[in-house]
Amino acid sequence: MWQIIANQIAEATGTQFSILEKIPLSGGDINQAYRITDGRQSYFVKLNDRDKLDMFRCEWNSLEHLHASQTLLIPKPICCGTTASISFLVLEYLEFGAADEQDWHMLGRQLAHLHQSRSQPMYGWDEDNYLGTSVQPNAWHKKWSVFFAEQRIGWQLKLLEEKAIRFGDLEEIVGAIKLRLANHHPQASLLHGDLWRGNVAFYQHQGVLFDPASYFGDRETDIAMTELFGQFPQYFYQGYQAVWPLDGGYPLRREIYKLYHLLNHVNRFGDAYQAQAKASIYQIIAS
Repeated sequence: MWQIIANQIAEATGTQFSILEKIPLSGGDINQAYRITDGRQSYFVKLNDRDKLDMFRCEWNSLEHLHASQTLLIPKPICCGTTASISFLVLEYLEFGAADEQDWHMLGRQLAHLHQSRSQPMYGWDEDNYLGTSVQPNAWHKKWSVFFAEQRIGWQLKLLEEKAIRFGDLEEIVGAIKLRLANHHPQASLLHGDLWRGNVAFYQHQGVLFDPASYFGDRETDIAMTELFGQFPQYFYQGYQAVWPLDGGYPLRREIYKLYHLLNHVNRFGDAYQAQAKASIYQIIAS
């Protein structure tokens, strides 16, 4: 297995590479992760079952789009493939370190520049991809309210119904989301798509984003995700607002955007998030 990965790295980089050391890394709950090195150059390697190659391929695509924006630091994808029993994704290795107030402020500014860097006339992505291990549908649509209500909230509710988990009438909930977003027509910005604290780090005081689930949509969805599982430091939001201030309607939409990730967590982890998701749905419908 490791020889195949080393050969793929050598082919992708045009430089001979032989693995001298493999160091297991912690931090993820989906993939195995390693730092591999030949004593000079190091790479970050993700491993999973062979049938998870499409998940890695979609991550590669998101990383390339984010990297091409040249707005912030994104680990460069090196190669992706399979062996007889596993799939793998190799990225450049960055040694993460501490961050200060200025670093977080700059990351906020850089995220705003990412959101401004590219836009589309419609919302979506050229292919479906993954939010964690959940399929994320991305069929292009002209109306943001329809896209988010159907392909984000509605999709997650359908997945939950297949597991006999219901939060009420699916059509009623989707209809309420459409109504709440009906007059909101945001720029279709390039998004990270899964921007929580575990997918952010710092390398030599530069903010690094990884594990994306990218698509073109409302920039507010990225900001809302940063506020779901423990807010980022306030310096981050100050930096973002300095470049591209959020409008006054964001607090009302924030709960809708958080709901998508709550429902995905119910799909992935079960009971631990059901009460929070139920309360969020009730708040949105009742508002």
